[in-house]
Amino acid sequence: MKLVDGVFSCSEASDIINALIREKINFHKLHRLSMCEGNVDSNTQYDDSRVAELIKEKEDFKAIYHEARVASKKVRISGVLDIEIID
Repeated sequence: MKLVDGVFSCSEASDIINALIREKINFHKLHRLSMCEGNVDSNTQYDDSRVAELIKEKEDFKAIYHEARVASKKVRISGVLDIEIID
């Protein structure tokens, strides 16, 4: 499934990337909260590490955004989701 595919202005690219990352962060925060709801000792290490990784990726994107903006360039974003049913 093609999630994103196109050439965008810096501002548009920033909106798209930040929205995607924000949604993923919110997903992991909600998942972590639901796990802890009945058991405060739940292992939330995966969600915690994913939130940290996503925050880092958001920061890493700022450098790309800045480089493109300074050079008055556009940004190509291509994002594909591979979806499969597994056991």
